Amino acid sequence: MTSLPAGWYKDPADPSTQRWWDGDGWLGKAIPADATPPDGPPPAEEEEDETPEPAAPAPASPAQTAQPVQPAQPDAQLAGGPPPGYQQPPPGWTLPPPGGTPPPQGWQPPPGYPQPPAGWQPPPGWVPPPGWVPHAYAYKVQARPHGLPLAGVGQRFVARIVDILALLVLNVVVNGWLAYQWWLEVEPVFRSAMADPFATPEPVSPRSSYLVLTMLLIATALWFAYEVPALANSGQTLGKRLLQVKVVKLEDTEPLGFGRAFRRWFRFGMWTPLWSCYGVGFLVQLAMSASVLFDQQLHQGWHDKSAATVVVAVPPGRPEQQVKAAPDHADDSTGGQR
Repeated sequence: MTSLPAGWYKDPADPSTQRWWDGDGWLGKAIPADATPPDGPPPAEEEEDETPEPAAPAPASPAQTAQPVQPAQPDAQLAGGPPPGYQQPPPGWTLPPPGGTPPPQGWQPPPGYPQPPAGWQPPPGWVPPPGWVPHAYAYKVQARPHGLPLAGVGQRFVARIVDILALLVLNVVVNGWLAYQWWLEVEPVFRSAMADPFATPEPVSPRSSYLVLTMLLIATALWFAYEVPALANSGQTLGKRLLQVKVVKLEDTEPLGFGRAFRRWFRFGMWTPLWSCYGVGFLVQLAMSASVLFDQQLHQGWHDKSAATVVVAVPPGRPEQQVKAAPDHADDSTGGQR
């Protein structure tokens, strides 16, 4: 193309336009290919100015104009820079949100929480937000009455099942004859109902109701004889001994004694005769057993609270250590008064 004379030609890059060729290169702006070009080269003012104009500097703020520009200094000597020995915070660590307050004196974050740098202080003028509580984490500390761990709910449940089975055996032996007499009274009614389920049931004899009440009273007495003396002397029934749990006082580990053992049992046993009233007694005893779930600190049921007792785990081989009550009535770590 260097042999072409100067003139207007179609632009090879865009055939729909034409530009001025001066013999060495293209000049000026392109115009449509069907437009009448001017005589001679394009005017000089139409040539592209490829040199960008420098951007106008932004107006300085009053604060910037009032402060003189300091010469550059090394990072270690910058005013307000980090002190010698400063270490970068761990990844993910951020400053508390504006409006908070520093943690209380002696507060330590939980394990694994990113640690702030040594000597960190909140910025000046930091105020707590409304309703802010000066602790970020609540620790759940399990009580250990007299240095012993609390018995688990599962341990206590299985121990109670073992005691119920032991009482069932005693009732079969003692109440077996009465149960047989009761069956003789209700057998005709039962067979009649099985023969014709839609017929009007025959009335049950009053003697059968008396027999049921008598058996329940005897069962209550057997329960009393089985549990109260055992708790009064050692704090353990057969089930509690097998499951390695023990009932102790809140104030010391001395034997419960008859009075406190009876008070604890009475909350349970008093409802046994009411089994004959459509199972009301059984429902109350079931709620009494489940009440241990509502005390997250000591797992005390209503019967434990009434007798000021707590059930602890006794690991095998642990020597028994008697803890006597202190005379100053100071609060112990279990929440009771001693």
